[in-house]
Parts: sequence; C-alpha cells; structure tokens
Amino acid sequence: MLEVRYLGHSALLITDGTTRVLVDPFLTGNPKAALAADQVEADLIVLTHAHGDHYGDSVAISQRTGAPIISNYEIVSYAERQGAKGVGMNLGGTYRFSGGWLKWFPAWHSSSFPDGTYGGLAQGCVLELAGKRLYIAGDTALFSDMSLLASYAIDLAVLPIGDHFTMGPDDALKALELIRAKQVLPVHYNTFPPIAQDGAAFVRRAGLLGIGGEALEPGGQLRL
Repeated sequence: MLEVRYLGHSALLITDGTTRVLVDPFLTGNPKAALAADQVEADLIVLTHAHGDHYGDSVAISQRTGAPIISNYEIVSYAERQGAKGVGMNLGGTYRFSGGWLKWFPAWHSSSFPDGTYGGLAQGCVLELAGKRLYIAGDTALFSDMSLLASYAIDLAVLPIGDHFTMGPDDALKALELIRAKQVLPVHYNTFPPIAQDGAAFVRRAGLLGIGGEALEPGGQLRL
C-alpha cells in the first residue's frame, strides 16, 4: 500500500512504509503548510523546478536527513553549492532506488531560483513505488504530449489546477482525458489569492469522466 500525504501547495510526502519520497517541500513561508520543515523526514527529495514555492526547504531537509535531492542538473548543482546532497539528471532520464523508480518528463513552465539563477528546464515525473504509479506534473500548462503518459497506466495524477501560473481546472480536465489516470489529486491552488480554486468541484467534474480522486486539505492523505 502507498500513502500519499498532502503537505500544502504542491508538497507531498509519499511512502510505502519503507521509503519516504518528499516532493517540492515549500513549507517555510507557506501559509497552508501542514508541517514545519524540521518535522519532515525523507529518504529522497524530488524537485520539479527551481521556483521558491517548490525548491522551498529542500536544502535544509537534505542537510538534516541526508536525503539526496533528485532533480535536473542545474537545480542539483545549485543545491550542492549550498551543502545539499543530490543526483543531477535531465529529461527522459530514469532514477532507480530500492523499491521503485522515477522518470522525468517535460513540463511547460519557467524555472529560476529566487536570486534569478537559471534553474534548468521545468519537469514532471512518473514515480513508481509499492507497485503504484503516480504522475507528478509539477507546474505546467496543458500540452498534447500528455497523451503519451496513458501507456504508463497511471494510478494517480497529481495536477496543478490554480490557473494564472499553471493549468486551471478546465485544462486539467483535458489533461486527465489524455493521461487516463485512475485517480486525480489537485494541487497548487488556494495558497495565495491569484490561484484560488474549488478543488472539490474539480474532483466532482473529474468524476463525470470516470476518474476518482480527492481534494485533500493540507495534512490529509490518501492510500493507493
């Protein structure tokens, strides 16, 4: 069984009971964060891009826990200069670890650090753990190549719905039609006023497509 805990904004803690995968840990400064950065334990830290609301507390958590940051080459090089551990990759690459793997896919979005340093290409990933497959889209617009993900038999699609900076609900529903995931978890909404959305309404609309899911409050969790 796989447990997916929503920590707020786009941050997730995913575990099979042995391996803990932390995704985009923006906790400090996040008004919706379910946990403080020093309360989170991780074995791997996965970063989709360099913006501060995703890069977040990754370095501090890596330093404290010893968890490597898995991301693109530019992000990992930057994080290593700050004292983190990491594995730098690029689009199309697959990272294998005990019990699972992840593979990087494109995301249509910008990527730079708060100080303006270039953060490489934004990305999403397919993560397999405990025999379940998640598509973690990161921050992205809708794009037609999402249809290629259908061949991965995605159990859960983690999609942004906030609009303004990413897909909104209408485009996220079109993405679901392309991906053909079994369930959806909406993220990247309601943290700040420009991305206010009704997550429960989105999930109900997904249900009309035959796709299950849940709009979790920060701290909430679902099991696959």
